[in-house]
Amino acid sequence: MMATRLTLMATIFLVGCSAAIAAPTQDVILPASVIFATSTGYWEDDGNAPDVERAPTKAESVSDTQEKRHGYYKLFAVRQPDRTSKVYLQQIAQTETGPMIASTIELQEISDLKPYVTDIRPENSSGIIKQPGLFATIYLKTDPAAEPDGWTVLIDELGDITIEKATN
Repeated sequence: MMATRLTLMATIFLVGCSAAIAAPTQDVILPASVIFATSTGYWEDDGNAPDVERAPTKAESVSDTQEKRHGYYKLFAVRQPDRTSKVYLQQIAQTETGPMIASTIELQEISDLKPYVTDIRPENSSGIIKQPGLFATIYLKTDPAAEPDGWTVLIDELGDITIEKATN
């Protein structure tokens, strides 16, 4: 009797395990190739600012009117098959229905280095910044055996982007 119970319990356990293994995985929220990301800074415009690299798709459309838009920046690194990274900057618009991508650009000055990105950090971790702009540091190596260097990404209140090697 005890052996029958153990066999039954083992069978139920194994069926449950195989069902869990066969169950479909959840949708991927963030692709595995995105290795570092930070959201920081603040931006706003009057709705007349040109798109940086691409217009939002219809599903992402931020606004068809000339209303004032605002939001924050997202800076992220995407690992490439050769283990180096490309770095992108997005403007995320705050809308009534939630955040939406307003623009995306590749930071070519960083991507051209064919870097091994080791970290991306905002100026501070206190949350929303009240003044327009962005300041973040990307830590990268151009040789996998080297120590990482810091590169700063600065966006001023006018939206001008400056990328330079950090000085200590």
